[in-house]
Amino acid sequence: MFVRLFRRFGLPERIRTDNGAPFASCALGRLSLLSVWWIRLGIHPELIEPAHPEQNGRHERMHRTLKAETARPPRRSLAAQQRRFDWFRARYNTERPHEALGQRLPASLYQPSPRPYRTTLLPITYPGHYEVRRVSRNGGVRWGSRWVNVSHLLAELDVGFEEIDDGLWEVYFGPVWLGRLHETTGRIVDHLGRAARREGGNHKGRCYQSADNKVSPII
Repeated sequence: MFVRLFRRFGLPERIRTDNGAPFASCALGRLSLLSVWWIRLGIHPELIEPAHPEQNGRHERMHRTLKAETARPPRRSLAAQQRRFDWFRARYNTERPHEALGQRLPASLYQPSPRPYRTTLLPITYPGHYEVRRVSRNGGVRWGSRWVNVSHLLAELDVGFEEIDDGLWEVYFGPVWLGRLHETTGRIVDHLGRAARREGGNHKGRCYQSADNKVSPII
């Protein structure tokens, strides 16, 4: 679906979402396979804080209008439901003035992105003062004599390390902050001090390991 949309409308600068699948996970940086792909396309995934839908208030308000106009009550068949969705899209974009837009139509203001979709993914680049490490297939990097866990989602991709103090490094995948590496512990921790545990290939859940060794899921 996203490939079709990107080919038609171009690539956005950023996409703002909640923390549900497939947009986010419990990996460092709340990355998911989808958001990693977006980053490699040059799109910045922008996540609201967990359990704070008001941070995406405009989108939630649109959903309320959508549901009221199309799904309450639902139509008798899938075909009829799709026709109602098509009707709503045309009315919302080309017929109904919006107060937030100065009583103008969304279609009168919309312009496709000038950034075309490309099938070849370019490598992630970092500023020259960063230390760059390639994440191995098992999800980690070598840091001196230590093995440091990052994420299996970034296997065979480059992450950047920016030194901010002796033995202390900020870790990034492209523009997304993953956490902070403490050389004394050999662990990357998030802003709450939680470190990513080593991930097995068949784990369905992706959670952080807190300092007291209790698993702390991100909702």
